[in-house]
Amino acid sequence: MNIFITGATGYIGSAVARRLFASGHHITALARSHESAQRLTEQGYHAVMGDLMDRNSILAAARDADAAVHAGSPGNESNCEADEVTVGALLDVFAETGKCFVYTSGIWILGPTGADVADEDWPINPFPAVAWRPEVERRVLHTAEHGVRTVVIRPGIVYGHGKGIPAMLQPRADGAVPFVGDGSNHWPLVDVDDLARLYELAIEKAAPGSLFLAVSENLPVRDIAEAMREGRHATRIESIPLDAARTRLGPFADALVLDQQATSKRAMLLLDWSPHAPSLLEDLRHGSYVG
Repeated sequence: MNIFITGATGYIGSAVARRLFASGHHITALARSHESAQRLTEQGYHAVMGDLMDRNSILAAARDADAAVHAGSPGNESNCEADEVTVGALLDVFAETGKCFVYTSGIWILGPTGADVADEDWPINPFPAVAWRPEVERRVLHTAEHGVRTVVIRPGIVYGHGKGIPAMLQPRADGAVPFVGDGSNHWPLVDVDDLARLYELAIEKAAPGSLFLAVSENLPVRDIAEAMREGRHATRIESIPLDAARTRLGPFADALVLDQQATSKRAMLLLDWSPHAPSLLEDLRHGSYVG
């Protein structure tokens, strides 16, 4: 298959592209700069110059694709507009074709779950920074009625290869591993390569209008910080009050103290998805975060 991917130089998108390319698919990847295009070409992909805010470039790049994955994001205040433009273009170009389109959402759309474990039927209560995302999800899922095999994947907090949000807990120069809040809140987690496998399975066999959470484990943040301390031989872990964290991180600090737990039983049952990567705690103590 020829699969069009946005965000193929990003954390999630690059893992998805690697997985699909290794499985024998042809990858057409959107590139916003000549430097990105060169990197993509060196990996064996077909790079197409374009931008998430440019509908015409999305239409042109995806027109001959057999499937598409939207995993790109500007990472700023234009995230909402970029999603609206890109999603609209891909849904239009795939209309009445039966082709698969996978949209990348996120776990923060659920809001706090507390002691409960959320699944795909959990009521949406989005964190303010992603308040726009439910409407995009609805648009994607409802387009299954118009001849597009749409899939929405909500990844948990992604880890692996020493990257992602967990990498923010790396020790400071004074030997402390900082974390926001008291650390009792849970993060729902998924390894980036396990996540890429879920995208592949979704493209292969997900039903139109499917929604999947992508979570392999739920861990207290204090345990994550302690594992980082052990792996990096730091001296201690240190709680940063939320108000203090807001001065440096802004609203993102509030996302880090969300207490969320979730399950991916639906993906395991319907797609036979089975995460195989080491736990984040193992990766922090002995794997890609040790350095």
